[in-house]
Amino acid sequence: MKIIKGKAVYEGVALGKIHVLKKQKEEIERVTVEDVAGELERVKLAKEEANRELQELYDKALAELGEENAAIIQIQQMMLEDEDYQEAIEDKIQSLKVNAEYAVSETGTEFAFMFASMDDEYMKARSADVKDITGRIIDCLQGDKKGRETFEEPVILVAEDLSPSETVVLDKSKILAFATVYGSANSHTAILARTMNIPALIGVDMNLEELENGAEAVVDGFAQELILQPNEEQKEKARQQIREELEKQNSLKELVGKETVTQDGKKINLYANVGSVEDVKTALENDAEGIGLFRSEFLYLGRNQLPDEEEQFRIYKQAAEEMQGKRLIIRTLDIGADKQADYLHLDKEENPALGYRAIRICLSQPDIFKTQLRALYRASVYGQIAIMYPMIISVEEVEAIQRISGEVKEELKAENIPYRDVEEGIMIETPAAVMISDELAKLVDFFSVGTNDLTQYTLAIDRQNDKLDTFYNPHHKAVLKLIRIATDNAHKEGKWIGICGELAADTQLTEQFVRMGIDELSVAPAYILKIRRIIRQIK
Repeated sequence: MKIIKGKAVYEGVALGKIHVLKKQKEEIERVTVEDVAGELERVKLAKEEANRELQELYDKALAELGEENAAIIQIQQMMLEDEDYQEAIEDKIQSLKVNAEYAVSETGTEFAFMFASMDDEYMKARSADVKDITGRIIDCLQGDKKGRETFEEPVILVAEDLSPSETVVLDKSKILAFATVYGSANSHTAILARTMNIPALIGVDMNLEELENGAEAVVDGFAQELILQPNEEQKEKARQQIREELEKQNSLKELVGKETVTQDGKKINLYANVGSVEDVKTALENDAEGIGLFRSEFLYLGRNQLPDEEEQFRIYKQAAEEMQGKRLIIRTLDIGADKQADYLHLDKEENPALGYRAIRICLSQPDIFKTQLRALYRASVYGQIAIMYPMIISVEEVEAIQRISGEVKEELKAENIPYRDVEEGIMIETPAAVMISDELAKLVDFFSVGTNDLTQYTLAIDRQNDKLDTFYNPHHKAVLKLIRIATDNAHKEGKWIGICGELAADTQLTEQFVRMGIDELSVAPAYILKIRRIIRQIK
């Protein structure tokens, strides 16, 4: 028996036999070539073959797993077409006179490292996409085909990490849990685990070479540990926990369609955080009462130029229509200097979390901001859209936003383009915003607390730095006091306030938030019914 700690990305317990997914680590040989044009042509053909494979994979995923998981493959298709990635491969072949396999491998390593080094969790997760498409191109160059991993019985899947394409094609009916050496809270392993409602651990310090297929194990998402070769007592405990969780899941289904209201009649708006149009459907399937955070930055990432007004309008319109009258809060561009968007001309910064990001970019480059606002206002006639502005620290910023939005409305009116006056709010993510929240509340329709950044700025701790995990405390009294101050100041002006950061799904704080006066909680779709159950039990 051996117990290995990890980090849970979805709670729950599983008992079963492990299946170790071992990847071949072949060194790509560097070969000097004379026929540079021939190697460039090989890359071109391999890329075309990789694109065909990805399209087949997308179609299969769409039919078997739904749009949310199929969207993973779309991200890879976009990255496959990335000009910087392609130019780096071609430059290596031409300047170093090396074989295509080596050029692709080296470029993939460089780009994967670049993404993994970024502060933003979404962008960190793109490192796995780069590795995946790089491996696929090399396989195509070498004539190899990637197949589907199959299992005869349900297993606990153990791996270094799971690539996006691997997670998509897995037979979901045969997966009890995941345990990976690497990964992040936004990795595809984590996304799939939350979609499937199965326990998953990342950051498990295990040597895959020492593990054997068929060995028994327990994945305990609550205790955040992997138990190898558990004894009878541990197995019985796991069986009991699994029975209890199954009963809870069945009872949660009874809450579908029920109001999110406390026993003394206080109504809480229970919304979902989403990152794309595809996620909207998942949110509704999980009975979200609205969307509290629609991350519009997915439109700007993994491409070579800004999305134009028409592209943005179509996506916002589609999301609004799918919500069928429910509130859809769209956050304006929230991108920082640590994210790859060369067309925005972002410089490398020592501390991008404190740098040129979010609303600072929008106010500094108003043409970009106006394009997004035009698309948002145009889409507003198709549903209940609200607009939310990130990283606010001053009254002057809000006043500048309102001047720009006023100009956009006047332009639309002059062009006879219909639009609606929508709710407009700000994110409370900085201590500065909290301390002047009494003034800010007079200018906007609502607040939404971004607890991830608020915690990191309040505690002066980089939440991406693993070395500081013992010091990072999202339940810190200072953080909770700041949320209470913002709540009281919002209510004094008759405005509502929500939470869309990770703390919104923290079940240990749900009752405290309700008693504090929070009006809305926006969480990952998989947590909606869990939070509803807690709220309905509050007296």
